[in-house]
Amino acid sequence: MNMFSTRRSDGLSSVSWPTSAPSNGSSSASAHSGGLLSRGVSIKGTVKFRDELLIDGEVQGTIDSTGTLTIGEHASIRGEIKSKSVKVRGAVTGDIFATERCELQAGCTLNGDIEAPRLVVDERATFCGSAKVAPPKVNR
Repeated sequence: MNMFSTRRSDGLSSVSWPTSAPSNGSSSASAHSGGLLSRGVSIKGTVKFRDELLIDGEVQGTIDSTGTLTIGEHASIRGEIKSKSVKVRGAVTGDIFATERCELQAGCTLNGDIEAPRLVVDERATFCGSAKVAPPKVNR
């Protein structure tokens, strides 16, 4: 099954994002409703998104979001991450700023600082940096 289409009849390239398959009433643990940057994809620059994104490729630059970011086990991120929620399974070199939660899962590597109101670190995660865990600031 091809997830992306890159051929058009006029000879130009385009990208069609995959759509979710019709539901048959059962749920799958591997189902993902957000965006996907798959393994083998490499981006240099700024990545912005609103809802959900799973990155399993390479990003060199800033990731900026109001949503939920999952960094897959094959991912390599070099740059600053700002998001509502961040779940790390791969490798990150750079600082993470989460407005709600940051989770470092088993097998991940983070070389950078974390600032988040909630932080979860698995005992098999590698974390070289500092963490500032404090409730979010309330505007008055």
